[in-house]
Amino acid sequence: MRLALYQPDIAQNVGTILRLGACLGVAVDIIEPCGFPFGDASLKRAGLDYLDHADFLRHQSWEAFLASNPSRIVLLTTKAERAYTDFSFAASDTLLVGRESAGVPAAVAARADARLKIPLRPGLRSLNVAVAAAMVLGEALRQTKQFPHEAQA
Repeated sequence: MRLALYQPDIAQNVGTILRLGACLGVAVDIIEPCGFPFGDASLKRAGLDYLDHADFLRHQSWEAFLASNPSRIVLLTTKAERAYTDFSFAASDTLLVGRESAGVPAAVAARADARLKIPLRPGLRSLNVAVAAAMVLGEALRQTKQFPHEAQA
């Protein structure tokens, strides 16, 4: 299981997602360009000391990401028809989230193997990208039995 961030705009969200990945043992792909300098202090503030434990790769472009990622791409988008709770995840899936300001371009959405949404109350647009990633990743890890387990004494 992996998380991929498409051209993220907000350093704090990237830091939060890197912390999420570190805590749950999930690698993160960052598809550039980012909308902030990658070493930004806000990235470090959100990631705290967890960034040293994060497994992440930076890709210079969407094409570079595709060349290195053989797994099924599952896009989280408000434009999907199918709810993430009605989907069967695979252990090798890559969950892709879009830019906070614009989502992903049509060509990226078309390339995704599946497009999923989080059902929301009518009239509300979306959740924070880090919150959405955490919700769907939690379900995907639950289904595939990949949550980390504490060592038994």
